[in-house]
Amino acid sequence: MAPTKLTKYELQRLENIRRKEELMAGLKLQSMVIQLSASSKRERISHFNGRIGAKANKVKPQKKPKNETPVPVRRSLRTRGMPADSKSLDSDLFDSAVRSPNSQSTVPSKPSAPKIGPLTMREALLHEGSGRALIETILSTGIKSEPGECLGTEFGGDRVCKEETILNTGIKSERGESLGKEFGGDRVCKEEDYWVDMNLNPDNIARVVQGRIMAVKFFPCSSSRIVVAGSKGGDVGFWNLDHANGIEEEDDGVYTYHTHSGPVSGISIHQHTLSKVFTSCYDGYIRLMDAEKEMFDLVYSADDNEAIFSLSQRSDDAKCVYFGEGYGNLSMWDERTGSCATQWSLHNDRINSIDFNLENPNFMATSCSDGTACIWDLRSIDAYKPKTLKTVGHKRAVYSAYFSPSGKCLATTSLDNTISILDGANFEAVSWIPHNNQTGRWISQFKAIWGWGDSYIFIGNMKRGVDVISPSQGKTIVTLQSEHISAIPCRFDAHPYKVGMLAGATGGGQVYVWTRQ
Repeated sequence: MAPTKLTKYELQRLENIRRKEELMAGLKLQSMVIQLSASSKRERISHFNGRIGAKANKVKPQKKPKNETPVPVRRSLRTRGMPADSKSLDSDLFDSAVRSPNSQSTVPSKPSAPKIGPLTMREALLHEGSGRALIETILSTGIKSEPGECLGTEFGGDRVCKEETILNTGIKSERGESLGKEFGGDRVCKEEDYWVDMNLNPDNIARVVQGRIMAVKFFPCSSSRIVVAGSKGGDVGFWNLDHANGIEEEDDGVYTYHTHSGPVSGISIHQHTLSKVFTSCYDGYIRLMDAEKEMFDLVYSADDNEAIFSLSQRSDDAKCVYFGEGYGNLSMWDERTGSCATQWSLHNDRINSIDFNLENPNFMATSCSDGTACIWDLRSIDAYKPKTLKTVGHKRAVYSAYFSPSGKCLATTSLDNTISILDGANFEAVSWIPHNNQTGRWISQFKAIWGWGDSYIFIGNMKRGVDVISPSQGKTIVTLQSEHISAIPCRFDAHPYKVGMLAGATGGGQVYVWTRQ
């Protein structure tokens, strides 16, 4: 058979192969490859023989000294060109122990926001409809009904949810306990027995958002019953319990908006500006819902990868918001300047709650995952060496520290299964109340809140109930239960104007509202 004639392309290919082989032979690369392969084979054989040898010849690795502290290398995902995610969120929400001052907690990475900048309420709405009924209801809460009377606010004064105003009377008993009329009726009741006839009506249950609720808040308005809830997925839901009397009677009263890309960590509604709702998020953003503009404005964006864990406002200042940012930093954003006016480094770990005293708004309480809860005086706080008025230490992370309505007491909630009560002239007296505060990874941590006076606090339990605790007796005196509760209520808020109206939020997005019979 005659040999096949090669094409010009094939002849050129053979010539290139021959030239490469000559070049490799000149560099002696093939011999080096053979030597490395043989050396690697000898090492594997030696390692195998060593493993089957006597144990006496085994060399143990040296242990590092226990006092050696690893130096964390912190690099932003932006600088590494990587997209942010929130996979570490669940572990971040569950703190098992108090960390040392030199250690760092795991702050969840800030996910990229679906839209940086303002969002219209219509485009953020997650269901059909315009949400116009909700907007008009919110805008109507500040309208004066009679000369000198305002629905929802008391002009020219401090926050109206003091014990005397909540109970709708200035009369006090001999022991200093407020007496007042029940809203919507003529029954006069003492503050300490309002929980006796609190019940859960099936009509007062709604799924406001999808997924775990991180924060829940009533509108501080006496003329309406609106609950706001923020979810782990970044949704903010509004539930108007009076929707049947609204503009759209066929509406269920629930309006859910997608405004954040991570867990909503705080909700703040000031009594003097009911048309504005501030929300903060683990993504490092603070948004302002303005019902007049029908917008969710982006008012603050944290630098680098800092998460925002808490949010609050003073009762005497509707223009400023205070928020816990990153590792123990507390910042103040001023609406008038559109920027952060002040920042303090107060703790060694994340600040889980911020609260202001109603009697003296200069007093601020913070709780932290470093195991402390502190009271500060904003008039004398030093930016470089902040000094507390009072510090209470827990064995594990502290998730809340709230002042009582009178401002004379402070209640803290910790993962060490205790609730501490601080009272006295300078909060010098501390008492401890045992309570199971272990919620696991899938339910938001319990936070004990005050009721409508200083006599009782409310907190959830793992048996789908609400424990009513008496600080004076130092124990749980009753548990609110109902056959209509299908999940564990973990976050609560008491309506500041309606005695006995308590909102409880669950890990499944439901909100239960207890009311008086």
